[in-house]
Amino acid sequence: MAFVVTEPCVGCKYTDCVTVCPCESFHEGERMLYINPDHCIDCEACVPECPVEAIFHESNVATQWRHYVQLNADGARRYPVITEKRQS
Repeated sequence: MAFVVTEPCVGCKYTDCVTVCPCESFHEGERMLYINPDHCIDCEACVPECPVEAIFHESNVATQWRHYVQLNADGARRYPVITEKRQS
């Protein structure tokens, strides 16, 4: 199980969450951030740092956003790791 970035992140790309991740689990895509489910240790440090409340534990993702579980896994394979906060 892992945390998942969902719909509220699309288009905003705040990066406050990446600086607190101890496992470098975040990846930056063209329109949003993704969490690598293979690297996420469920520490939850990123959740309070997300200003748009887009990060949820995989088991708590709303039904309409369930497809983001797979999108995060796919995005993590496709895009580079991000570890530093960027200007939003």
